[in-house]
Amino acid sequence: MTVEVGTMLRQWRSRRSVSQLDLAHAVGVSPRHLSFVETGRSRPGPALLDALAEHLDIPLRERNSLFVAAGYAPRYDERPLDAETMSRVRAEIVRLLDAHEPNVGVALDRTWNVVLANDAAIRFLGLLPERFQTAPVNLFRASLHPDGFARMTHNFDEWGGHLVDLLRRMMRITGDERLVELEREVSSYETVVGLDERRAAGETVYEPDRLLVPFEVVLGEQKLSFFSTLTTFGSPRDITLEELTVELFYPADEPTGQWVGMMQG
Repeated sequence: MTVEVGTMLRQWRSRRSVSQLDLAHAVGVSPRHLSFVETGRSRPGPALLDALAEHLDIPLRERNSLFVAAGYAPRYDERPLDAETMSRVRAEIVRLLDAHEPNVGVALDRTWNVVLANDAAIRFLGLLPERFQTAPVNLFRASLHPDGFARMTHNFDEWGGHLVDLLRRMMRITGDERLVELEREVSSYETVVGLDERRAAGETVYEPDRLLVPFEVVLGEQKLSFFSTLTTFGSPRDITLEELTVELFYPADEPTGQWVGMMQG
């Protein structure tokens, strides 16, 4: 059991590009002791595990796995968003999304499944083919698949490149197998294959003078342009909350703002 937790710690240290010496000094133990922990010769106590996880910025879900691997009980709860104890948080998220009308607003879980959406988002997701609307809608899948939003995205190399980069970064940071599988899936889409090939050939997918990467979508004869913000919870102690992200879209130009206003009416 201690070998398993040691292997997990070594993998996280490698993922964060931290040397054994630097990590040992950061948490206040000798490099020899940390070496014993990583090789399974010493069982780490809960306080040391906490310190190591904090310094390596290990997500709460994976911290629980560390504690279990070391023979301890999990430290962090994972309560469904619709649980009674989460009712206040859920109500505030719904209020935030509703206040963002007539603009699109969604709440996403770790793999970017839509768990809450305002009416504007529901209408926008309704533009997708029916097979992409089966709950939960995954924004990476819906945005990158050639039959999804990709087919109407005017600047797919920019927006799609941004999303692919984000997914791959999330996969590296968390090591979550669900994200690994999702990245493997979207990397097989012809849209993403083409994007990766153009990048490999040295093409630039982001315009260097852009302040933000916009989402430009063509609806009929009109091209709309949006930018988005991502919001997470500060200092969460629950896995569901730590993994929750709120994405709010805003008009990036005047014609889009006018279109959004007309949609409200």
